Amino acid sequence: MGGKGENVLLFAPNVIGYARVALAAASFWLMPSRPGPAAALYGASAALDAVDGAVARRLHQGTRFGAMLDMLTDRLSSMCLLVNLALLYPATAALFQLSMALDIASHWLHLHCTTLEGGASHKNVGGEGHWLLRLYYTHKPVLFVVCAGNEAFYCALYLLRFGDGPRVLPGGPGLFRLLLWVATPMAALKFLLNLLQLGGAAARLAALDAAARRLDGAPRPKTQ
Repeated sequence: MGGKGENVLLFAPNVIGYARVALAAASFWLMPSRPGPAAALYGASAALDAVDGAVARRLHQGTRFGAMLDMLTDRLSSMCLLVNLALLYPATAALFQLSMALDIASHWLHLHCTTLEGGASHKNVGGEGHWLLRLYYTHKPVLFVVCAGNEAFYCALYLLRFGDGPRVLPGGPGLFRLLLWVATPMAALKFLLNLLQLGGAAARLAALDAAARRLDGAPRPKTQ
């Protein structure tokens, strides 16, 4: 389980990760009929994402298991929310399916390349990465704003299925619709980042293959 009798599975940030999973699972159970409690539980699970990393750094309990648990919880939570949105908005289900497929594929391929290159976390980006990806992964305020905005966009879409929410100003839009408008640019940016990440990871993996073939002495095509 770890050196000196340590049980990595029970490290504080990992326990917080388990709580995130439980909260997310409860929110998905309630989503078809209880939008208020479902959104509150989903929001609590997302909020703990900022806590587990801080706890890991403070207690020096950052682990590969914790990094994987964090990424899987993020990706699967988003996927399950998008599945619910596809059911609630059948006319645009294909767009939600595309979004979840891109999210899963880009992060999985990026993590696979990072592991092959010796990185410890999917948040490691090499110097060859697109400048937007480097900004996103190396500046925590940027990462937080983009991720929070992306989650807020999809949560607002979910809540709008049940109503506009309380009025912010008399005669103005409801809170959920206003939240959707504010969060839309962040969701669009997150979609672009996923595209860049998928393309960059594919190029990195191809470069690793090419390097391995050179070391193995594989024949190279003749140049004209």
